[in-house]
Amino acid sequence: MEVYLDNSATTRCLDAVADIVGKTMREDFGNPSSRHLKGVQAERYLKEARGEIAKTLKVKEKEIYFTSGGTEADNWALIGAAFANRRAGNHLITTQIEHPAVLQAFAYLEEQGFRVSYLPVDDCGRISLKELEQELTPETILVSVMYVNNEVGTREPVEEAARIIKTYNPQILFHVDAVQAYGKYHIYPQKAGIDLLAVSGHKIHGPKGIGFLYVVEKAKIKPLILGGGQQGGMRSGTDNVPGAAGLAVAAKEAYRGLDTKREILYGLKERFIEGVRALPDVRIQGQAKFTKEAPREECGAPHIVSVSFLGVRSEVLLHALEERGIYVSSGSACSSNKKQAVSPVLAHMGLPKECLESTLRFSFSTFTTAKEIDYCLEQLESLLPVLRKYQRHSSNRGRKI
Repeated sequence: MEVYLDNSATTRCLDAVADIVGKTMREDFGNPSSRHLKGVQAERYLKEARGEIAKTLKVKEKEIYFTSGGTEADNWALIGAAFANRRAGNHLITTQIEHPAVLQAFAYLEEQGFRVSYLPVDDCGRISLKELEQELTPETILVSVMYVNNEVGTREPVEEAARIIKTYNPQILFHVDAVQAYGKYHIYPQKAGIDLLAVSGHKIHGPKGIGFLYVVEKAKIKPLILGGGQQGGMRSGTDNVPGAAGLAVAAKEAYRGLDTKREILYGLKERFIEGVRALPDVRIQGQAKFTKEAPREECGAPHIVSVSFLGVRSEVLLHALEERGIYVSSGSACSSNKKQAVSPVLAHMGLPKECLESTLRFSFSTFTTAKEIDYCLEQLESLLPVLRKYQRHSSNRGRKI
Protein backbone atom coordinates (compact mmCIF):
# COMPACT_ATOMS: atom_id res chain seq x y z
CA MET A 1 0.00 0.00 0.00
CA GLU A 2 1.34 3.45 -0.93
CA VAL A 3 0.42 6.33 1.38
CA TYR A 4 1.53 9.85 0.47
CA LEU A 5 1.49 12.12 3.52
CA ASP A 6 3.88 14.83 2.34
CA ASN A 7 1.39 17.20 0.74
CA SER A 8 3.00 20.28 2.26
CA ALA A 9 6.04 19.53 0.12
CA THR A 10 4.05 19.03 -3.06
CA THR A 11 0.73 17.60 -4.19
CA ARG A 12 -0.46 15.24 -6.86
CA CYS A 13 -1.63 17.13 -9.94
CA LEU A 14 -5.35 17.03 -10.65
CA ASP A 15 -6.28 15.20 -13.86
CA ALA A 16 -8.01 18.33 -15.15
CA VAL A 17 -4.82 20.31 -14.50
CA ALA A 18 -2.68 17.79 -16.38
CA ASP A 19 -5.16 17.89 -19.27
CA ILE A 20 -5.09 21.68 -19.69
CA VAL A 21 -1.30 21.77 -19.30
CA GLY A 22 -0.98 19.12 -22.00
CA LYS A 23 -3.37 20.96 -24.32
CA THR A 24 -1.50 24.26 -24.00
CA MET A 25 1.79 22.50 -24.67
CA ARG A 26 0.68 20.34 -27.61
CA GLU A 27 -2.06 22.39 -29.31
CA ASP A 28 -2.42 25.97 -28.06
CA PHE A 29 1.32 26.44 -27.69
CA GLY A 30 1.69 29.99 -29.02
CA ASN A 31 3.67 32.76 -27.37
CA PRO A 32 1.18 35.24 -25.89
CA SER A 33 3.44 38.09 -27.02
CA SER A 34 2.98 37.07 -30.66
CA ARG A 35 0.37 38.95 -32.66
CA HIS A 36 -0.95 36.06 -34.75
CA LEU A 37 -3.85 33.77 -33.87
CA LYS A 38 -1.72 31.32 -31.86
CA GLY A 39 -0.49 34.20 -29.75
CA VAL A 40 -4.00 35.53 -29.24
CA GLN A 41 -5.16 32.08 -28.10
CA ALA A 42 -2.31 31.90 -25.59
CA GLU A 43 -3.05 35.40 -24.31
CA ARG A 44 -6.65 34.36 -23.75
CA TYR A 45 -5.51 31.55 -21.45
CA LEU A 46 -3.54 34.05 -19.36
CA LYS A 47 -6.45 36.47 -19.11
CA GLU A 48 -8.87 33.72 -18.10
CA ALA A 49 -6.37 32.38 -15.55
CA ARG A 50 -5.98 35.80 -13.96
CA GLY A 51 -9.72 36.13 -13.82
CA GLU A 52 -10.25 32.78 -12.08
CA ILE A 53 -7.55 33.48 -9.50
CA ALA A 54 -8.75 37.04 -8.86
CA LYS A 55 -12.24 35.67 -8.15
CA THR A 56 -10.92 33.45 -5.35
CA LEU A 57 -9.40 36.48 -3.62
CA LYS A 58 -12.04 39.05 -4.65
CA VAL A 59 -9.38 41.32 -6.13
CA LYS A 60 -8.74 42.95 -9.52
CA GLU A 61 -7.29 40.86 -12.34
CA LYS A 62 -4.52 43.40 -12.89
CA GLU A 63 -3.34 42.84 -9.30
CA ILE A 64 -2.33 39.22 -10.09
CA TYR A 65 1.19 38.59 -11.41
CA PHE A 66 2.36 35.12 -12.39
CA THR A 67 5.72 33.95 -11.04
CA SER A 68 7.79 30.77 -11.14
CA GLY A 69 6.44 29.80 -7.71
CA GLY A 70 6.21 30.83 -4.08
CA THR A 71 9.91 31.54 -3.67
CA GLU A 72 10.02 34.06 -6.47
CA ALA A 73 6.76 35.62 -5.29
CA ASP A 74 8.13 36.06 -1.75
CA ASN A 75 11.50 37.33 -2.96
CA TRP A 76 9.92 39.83 -5.33
CA ALA A 77 7.40 41.08 -2.80
CA LEU A 78 10.00 41.74 -0.11
CA ILE A 79 12.99 42.94 -2.10
CA GLY A 80 10.92 44.85 -4.65
CA ALA A 81 8.83 46.59 -1.99
CA ALA A 82 11.77 47.36 0.30
CA PHE A 83 13.76 49.11 -2.41
CA ALA A 84 10.73 50.90 -3.86
CA ASN A 85 9.86 52.41 -0.48
CA ARG A 86 13.31 53.01 0.96
CA ARG A 87 12.92 56.78 1.00
CA ALA A 88 10.05 56.39 3.48
CA GLY A 89 12.08 54.34 5.95
CA ASN A 90 14.65 51.65 6.51
CA HIS A 91 12.99 49.29 9.00
CA LEU A 92 11.42 45.90 8.22
CA ILE A 93 9.66 43.37 10.45
CA THR A 94 9.15 39.62 10.06
CA THR A 95 9.00 36.50 12.26
CA GLN A 96 11.62 33.99 13.31
CA ILE A 97 9.77 31.06 11.74
CA GLU A 98 9.20 32.21 8.17
CA HIS A 99 9.92 30.03 5.15
CA PRO A 100 13.52 30.25 3.88
CA ALA A 101 12.24 32.15 0.82
CA VAL A 102 11.30 34.97 3.20
CA LEU A 103 14.14 34.72 5.71
CA GLN A 104 16.83 34.64 3.02
CA ALA A 105 15.27 37.66 1.32
CA PHE A 106 15.44 39.57 4.61
CA ALA A 107 19.04 38.45 5.12
CA TYR A 108 19.86 39.92 1.72
CA LEU A 109 18.08 43.16 2.61
CA GLU A 110 20.11 43.39 5.82
CA GLU A 111 23.24 43.17 3.67
CA GLN A 112 21.88 46.12 1.68
CA GLY A 113 21.62 48.24 4.83
CA PHE A 114 18.04 47.66 5.95
CA ARG A 115 17.30 47.03 9.63
CA VAL A 116 15.19 43.93 10.27
CA SER A 117 13.32 42.99 13.46
CA TYR A 118 12.50 39.29 13.93
CA LEU A 119 9.43 38.59 16.06
CA PRO A 120 9.78 35.61 18.43
CA VAL A 121 7.05 32.98 18.77
CA ASP A 122 5.53 31.02 21.64
CA ASP A 123 5.70 27.24 22.08
CA CYS A 124 2.88 26.84 19.55
CA GLY A 125 4.70 28.93 16.96
CA ARG A 126 2.47 32.02 17.20
CA ILE A 127 3.70 35.59 17.28
CA SER A 128 2.71 38.05 19.97
CA LEU A 129 0.57 40.89 18.63
CA LYS A 130 1.77 43.06 21.51
CA GLU A 131 5.39 42.54 20.49
CA LEU A 132 4.51 43.35 16.87
CA GLU A 133 2.96 46.63 18.02
CA GLN A 134 6.04 47.44 20.08
CA GLU A 135 8.37 46.88 17.12
CA LEU A 136 6.60 49.34 14.82
CA THR A 137 8.46 52.64 14.35
CA PRO A 138 8.14 55.70 12.09
CA GLU A 139 10.87 54.06 9.98
CA THR A 140 8.92 50.83 9.39
CA ILE A 141 7.96 50.36 5.74
CA LEU A 142 7.24 46.63 5.45
CA VAL A 143 5.98 43.78 7.66
CA SER A 144 5.86 40.11 6.66
CA VAL A 145 3.95 37.42 8.56
CA MET A 146 3.16 33.99 7.11
CA TYR A 147 -0.45 32.78 7.15
CA VAL A 148 0.28 29.14 8.02
CA ASN A 149 3.63 27.74 9.11
CA ASN A 150 4.81 25.10 6.67
CA GLU A 151 6.40 22.84 9.31
CA VAL A 152 3.97 22.78 12.23
CA GLY A 153 0.74 24.10 10.69
CA THR A 154 0.25 26.95 13.13
CA ARG A 155 -2.03 29.68 11.82
CA GLU A 156 -0.72 33.17 12.53
CA PRO A 157 -3.11 35.99 13.54
CA VAL A 158 -2.76 37.70 10.17
CA GLU A 159 -5.96 39.74 10.19
CA GLU A 160 -5.28 41.05 13.70
CA ALA A 161 -1.69 41.88 12.74
CA ALA A 162 -2.91 43.82 9.72
CA ARG A 163 -5.23 45.92 11.89
CA ILE A 164 -2.37 46.82 14.23
CA ILE A 165 -0.06 47.71 11.34
CA LYS A 166 -2.59 49.78 9.42
CA THR A 167 -3.77 51.58 12.55
CA TYR A 168 -0.18 52.59 13.30
CA ASN A 169 0.55 53.68 9.72
CA PRO A 170 -1.64 52.82 6.69
CA GLN A 171 1.38 53.30 4.40
CA ILE A 172 3.27 50.31 5.83
CA LEU A 173 3.06 47.43 3.37
CA PHE A 174 1.92 44.08 4.76
CA HIS A 175 3.17 40.92 3.03
CA VAL A 176 1.80 37.46 3.70
CA ASP A 177 3.29 34.16 2.56
CA ALA A 178 0.08 32.21 1.91
CA VAL A 179 1.66 29.18 0.25
CA GLN A 180 0.28 26.76 2.86
CA ALA A 181 -2.98 28.67 3.36
CA TYR A 182 -4.30 29.41 -0.12
CA GLY A 183 -6.86 26.76 -1.04
CA LYS A 184 -7.43 25.94 2.64
CA TYR A 185 -8.98 29.24 3.78
CA HIS A 186 -11.06 32.01 2.27
CA ILE A 187 -8.52 34.82 1.97
CA TYR A 188 -9.69 38.29 0.96
CA PRO A 189 -6.63 40.58 0.94
CA GLN A 190 -8.47 43.89 0.69
CA LYS A 191 -10.76 43.07 3.59
CA ALA A 192 -7.87 41.63 5.64
CA GLY A 193 -5.48 44.54 5.01
CA ILE A 194 -2.95 42.46 3.04
CA ASP A 195 -0.98 44.34 0.37
CA LEU A 196 1.21 41.53 -0.98
CA LEU A 197 0.27 37.84 -1.03
CA ALA A 198 2.44 34.97 -2.33
CA VAL A 199 1.04 31.63 -3.56
CA SER A 200 2.51 28.49 -5.15
CA GLY A 201 0.66 26.26 -7.61
CA HIS A 202 2.04 22.85 -6.71
CA LYS A 203 0.72 23.05 -3.13
CA ILE A 204 -2.91 23.01 -4.39
CA HIS A 205 -2.70 20.18 -6.96
CA GLY A 206 -1.45 22.50 -9.68
CA PRO A 207 1.78 22.35 -11.72
CA LYS A 208 5.26 22.95 -10.35
CA GLY A 209 7.09 26.03 -11.57
CA ILE A 210 4.12 28.40 -11.34
CA GLY A 211 2.76 30.69 -8.65
CA PHE A 212 1.49 34.22 -8.32
CA LEU A 213 1.97 37.40 -6.36
CA TYR A 214 -1.00 39.57 -5.50
CA VAL A 215 0.04 43.23 -5.40
CA VAL A 216 -2.56 45.76 -4.29
CA GLU A 217 -2.87 48.41 -6.96
CA LYS A 218 -1.60 51.27 -4.78
CA ALA A 219 1.57 49.45 -3.62
CA LYS A 220 4.97 50.63 -4.79
CA ILE A 221 7.13 47.65 -5.82
CA LYS A 222 10.09 47.37 -8.16
CA PRO A 223 10.42 44.52 -10.67
CA LEU A 224 13.26 42.06 -10.13
CA ILE A 225 13.21 40.43 -13.58
CA LEU A 226 13.83 42.78 -16.50
CA GLY A 227 13.55 42.13 -20.20
CA GLY A 228 10.69 42.07 -22.67
CA GLY A 229 8.22 43.95 -20.49
CA GLN A 230 5.68 41.17 -20.02
CA GLN A 231 3.01 41.52 -17.30
CA GLY A 232 2.99 45.28 -17.62
CA GLY A 233 6.76 45.46 -17.27
CA MET A 234 6.53 44.14 -13.72
CA ARG A 235 7.75 40.60 -14.41
CA SER A 236 9.50 40.10 -17.74
CA GLY A 237 10.08 36.77 -19.44
CA THR A 238 8.02 34.60 -21.77
CA ASP A 239 4.74 33.86 -20.01
CA ASN A 240 4.29 30.32 -18.68
CA VAL A 241 0.92 29.69 -20.33
CA PRO A 242 0.66 25.97 -19.44
CA GLY A 243 1.54 26.74 -15.82
CA ALA A 244 -0.92 29.63 -15.52
CA ALA A 245 -3.72 27.65 -17.15
CA GLY A 246 -3.07 24.69 -14.84
CA LEU A 247 -2.86 26.91 -11.77
CA ALA A 248 -6.21 28.49 -12.61
CA VAL A 249 -7.89 25.09 -12.87
CA ALA A 250 -6.35 24.04 -9.55
CA ALA A 251 -7.40 27.29 -7.85
CA LYS A 252 -10.97 27.01 -9.12
CA GLU A 253 -11.23 23.42 -7.91
CA ALA A 254 -9.63 24.24 -4.54
CA TYR A 255 -12.34 26.80 -3.81
CA ARG A 256 -15.23 24.70 -5.06
CA GLY A 257 -16.84 23.44 -1.84
CA LEU A 258 -13.88 24.67 0.20
CA ASP A 259 -15.61 24.59 3.57
CA THR A 260 -16.65 20.96 3.12
CA LYS A 261 -13.17 19.96 1.97
CA ARG A 262 -11.59 21.72 4.94
CA GLU A 263 -13.86 19.87 7.38
CA ILE A 264 -12.90 16.57 5.74
CA LEU A 265 -9.24 17.44 6.22
CA TYR A 266 -9.85 18.37 9.86
CA GLY A 267 -11.56 15.01 10.31
CA LEU A 268 -8.50 13.22 8.96
CA LYS A 269 -6.21 15.33 11.12
CA GLU A 270 -8.27 14.61 14.22
CA ARG A 271 -8.29 10.88 13.43
CA PHE A 272 -4.52 10.91 13.02
CA ILE A 273 -3.88 12.91 16.20
CA GLU A 274 -6.14 10.64 18.26
CA GLY A 275 -4.15 7.64 17.03
CA VAL A 276 -0.79 9.30 17.66
CA ARG A 277 -1.78 10.33 21.18
CA ALA A 278 -2.42 6.67 21.97
CA LEU A 279 1.23 5.87 21.23
CA PRO A 280 3.82 6.13 24.03
CA ASP A 281 6.40 8.94 24.21
CA VAL A 282 5.09 11.27 21.52
CA ARG A 283 4.64 15.03 21.45
CA ILE A 284 2.52 16.98 18.97
CA GLN A 285 3.82 20.42 18.00
CA GLY A 286 1.93 23.60 17.16
CA GLN A 287 -1.83 24.03 17.43
CA ALA A 288 -3.62 20.72 17.90
CA LYS A 289 -6.33 21.41 20.47
CA PHE A 290 -8.92 18.94 19.25
CA THR A 291 -11.73 19.01 21.79
CA LYS A 292 -15.48 19.39 21.38
CA GLU A 293 -15.26 22.97 22.65
CA ALA A 294 -12.20 24.14 20.69
CA PRO A 295 -12.93 26.27 17.62
CA ARG A 296 -11.19 25.22 14.43
CA GLU A 297 -8.92 28.28 14.39
CA GLU A 298 -7.26 26.94 17.55
CA CYS A 299 -6.48 23.63 15.84
CA GLY A 300 -4.06 25.07 13.29
CA ALA A 301 -4.18 24.38 9.56
CA PRO A 302 -6.36 21.41 8.57
CA HIS A 303 -3.65 19.53 6.70
CA ILE A 304 -0.44 19.61 8.78
CA VAL A 305 0.60 17.67 11.89
CA SER A 306 4.07 17.84 13.43
CA VAL A 307 4.95 14.99 15.80
CA SER A 308 8.04 14.18 17.87
CA PHE A 309 8.60 10.45 18.46
CA LEU A 310 10.94 10.52 21.43
CA GLY A 311 13.80 8.06 21.33
CA VAL A 312 13.83 7.69 17.53
CA ARG A 313 15.77 9.91 15.16
CA SER A 314 13.52 11.48 12.56
CA GLU A 315 15.52 10.27 9.55
CA VAL A 316 15.50 6.70 10.84
CA LEU A 317 11.73 6.68 11.27
CA LEU A 318 11.20 8.48 7.96
CA HIS A 319 13.03 5.75 6.03
CA ALA A 320 11.42 2.97 8.05
CA LEU A 321 8.01 4.33 7.06
CA GLU A 322 9.20 4.70 3.48
CA GLU A 323 10.03 0.99 3.36
CA ARG A 324 6.37 0.34 4.19
CA GLY A 325 5.12 2.67 1.45
CA ILE A 326 4.47 5.73 3.63
CA TYR A 327 5.95 9.05 2.55
CA VAL A 328 6.38 11.85 5.11
CA SER A 329 8.82 14.69 5.77
CA SER A 330 11.36 15.63 8.42
CA GLY A 331 10.98 19.37 7.78
CA SER A 332 10.61 21.95 5.04
CA ALA A 333 11.18 20.42 1.60
CA CYS A 334 12.83 23.66 0.49
CA SER A 335 15.62 23.30 3.05
CA SER A 336 15.82 19.53 3.50
CA ASN A 337 18.94 19.33 1.31
CA LYS A 338 20.91 21.42 3.80
CA LYS A 339 23.07 19.78 6.43
CA GLN A 340 21.46 21.41 9.46
CA ALA A 341 21.13 19.55 12.72
CA VAL A 342 17.70 20.80 13.74
CA SER A 343 14.78 22.76 12.35
CA PRO A 344 15.11 26.50 13.10
CA VAL A 345 11.31 26.67 13.38
CA LEU A 346 11.19 24.04 16.12
CA ALA A 347 14.21 25.55 17.85
CA HIS A 348 12.56 28.98 17.98
CA MET A 349 9.48 27.33 19.48
CA GLY A 350 11.69 26.21 22.36
CA LEU A 351 11.48 22.44 21.87
CA PRO A 352 13.88 20.32 23.93
CA LYS A 353 16.74 18.62 22.09
CA GLU A 354 15.11 15.18 22.18
CA CYS A 355 12.13 16.61 20.28
CA LEU A 356 14.25 18.53 17.79
CA GLU A 357 15.95 15.30 16.72
CA SER A 358 12.83 13.18 16.44
CA THR A 359 10.17 15.23 14.65
CA LEU A 360 8.30 14.30 11.48
CA ARG A 361 5.70 16.25 9.53
CA PHE A 362 2.58 14.53 8.22
CA SER A 363 0.51 16.52 5.72
CA PHE A 364 -2.76 15.54 4.09
CA SER A 365 -4.79 16.41 0.98
CA THR A 366 -8.25 15.71 -0.36
CA PHE A 367 -6.80 12.54 -1.90
CA THR A 368 -5.91 11.22 1.58
CA THR A 369 -8.25 8.57 2.97
CA ALA A 370 -9.13 7.34 6.45
CA LYS A 371 -7.81 3.94 5.42
CA GLU A 372 -4.41 5.47 4.70
CA ILE A 373 -4.40 7.26 8.05
CA ASP A 374 -5.17 4.01 9.85
CA TYR A 375 -2.46 2.15 7.92
CA CYS A 376 0.11 4.79 8.89
CA LEU A 377 -0.92 4.57 12.55
CA GLU A 378 -0.64 0.77 12.46
CA GLN A 379 2.87 0.97 11.04
CA LEU A 380 3.94 3.56 13.62
CA GLU A 381 2.65 1.35 16.42
CA SER A 382 4.61 -1.55 14.97
CA LEU A 383 7.84 0.29 14.19
CA LEU A 384 8.38 2.51 17.22
CA PRO A 385 9.15 -0.19 19.85
CA VAL A 386 11.64 -1.88 17.50
CA LEU A 387 13.40 1.35 16.51
CA ARG A 388 13.58 2.59 20.09
CA LYS A 389 15.06 -0.70 21.24
CA TYR A 390 17.58 -0.64 18.41
CA GLN A 391 18.57 2.97 19.10
CA ARG A 392 19.08 2.28 22.82
CA HIS A 393 21.33 -0.67 22.01
CA SER A 394 23.29 1.40 19.50
CA SER A 395 23.77 4.18 22.06
CA ASN A 396 24.98 1.72 24.70
CA ARG A 397 27.50 0.19 22.29
CA GLY A 398 28.94 3.67 21.60
CA ARG A 399 29.58 4.51 25.27
CA LYS A 400 33.05 4.40 26.76
CA ILE A 401 33.35 2.21 29.87
